[in-house]
Amino acid sequence: MRVRTLVVEASEWPGIYEAVGTVRARTAATLSSKLMGYVQEVRVEAGDAVRAGQLLVLLDSRDLDAARRQAEAALKEAKSAIAEADNAVAAAQAQLQLAQVTFRRMKDLHEKRSISEQEFDEAGAKVRMAEANHQMALSRRRQLDEKIEQASEALRSAEIMRGYTEIRAPFDGVITEKKVDPGALAAPGAPLLVIERAGAYRLEARLEESMLPQVRPAQEVEVELEALGRVLSARISEVIPAVDPASRAFLVKIDLPNLPGLRSGLFARARFRAAPRRVLAIPAEAIVRRGQLQSVFVVEDGRARSRLISTGDRRGSLVEVLAGLAPSETLIVPVPEGLADGRRVEAEVER
Repeated sequence: MRVRTLVVEASEWPGIYEAVGTVRARTAATLSSKLMGYVQEVRVEAGDAVRAGQLLVLLDSRDLDAARRQAEAALKEAKSAIAEADNAVAAAQAQLQLAQVTFRRMKDLHEKRSISEQEFDEAGAKVRMAEANHQMALSRRRQLDEKIEQASEALRSAEIMRGYTEIRAPFDGVITEKKVDPGALAAPGAPLLVIERAGAYRLEARLEESMLPQVRPAQEVEVELEALGRVLSARISEVIPAVDPASRAFLVKIDLPNLPGLRSGLFARARFRAAPRRVLAIPAEAIVRRGQLQSVFVVEDGRARSRLISTGDRRGSLVEVLAGLAPSETLIVPVPEGLADGRRVEAEVER
């Protein structure tokens, strides 16, 4: 049987380091309540797209509504006393002015010795009493202002607390998890929903510590998304240099372009450029696969001999051979139909 053959030779491949990772949203938020209350409505489901400010969860607000009404009533009552307090200040000021005018007249008469000491002293006492009444009226007016400010602050606080019963979307995004249903008791800090910013994803992959000197931010990386059947070019956005003592690996974050169907949780592979290496690469059409076993045919003493091999990376039509084949051996490629181990062959060598 005539066969075409190829002399196996080592070649230099650009070094590539492959790491697996998971697609995650660049921005994600777990929404929770700031107060304890029963969930009245949940207006979204997992997978829903939402807009910033959209109402997502509504808590029972009856107690807070009552507190707000009480604060409004207290503020209204305080404001209704403004007119009475202003009138009291005006009356006290008028009494003070009258007492001061009267005192000046009495002082002139006293200097002319037209009135007794007793009458002069009584006029002075009336001035001091009018001044005290005026100061008291002003003090009560200031107290009323403080009371109004306190009531206004109480109303603002009640309105803020009332606002906490409405859980709204912090940004445009997609609801990825719904952790609560109507009727459940929401507690402060307990997660209700998880939202991810739409159109902003990245790949998070862990690399062996030996790769730490070879990666840097802005470096270009090839990313393969198996679920989408896409291979694309991306760039490293962040390198976390802290090495996990358990896995001896560090984290790399790679920004991904906005693609249809891209979502958090997808599996992906990232390929990083590394130092070139010498490999033994053969055409994929030279490999015979039977289940999990891979083999090739080589020519020895004019006969075809089957060899089991183990393979590594694949670059286009070439496959790296890790074991089972040595340089300078004559490989049959392509493998003719019906070729069996030990069959005599006539080789046509190609280099």
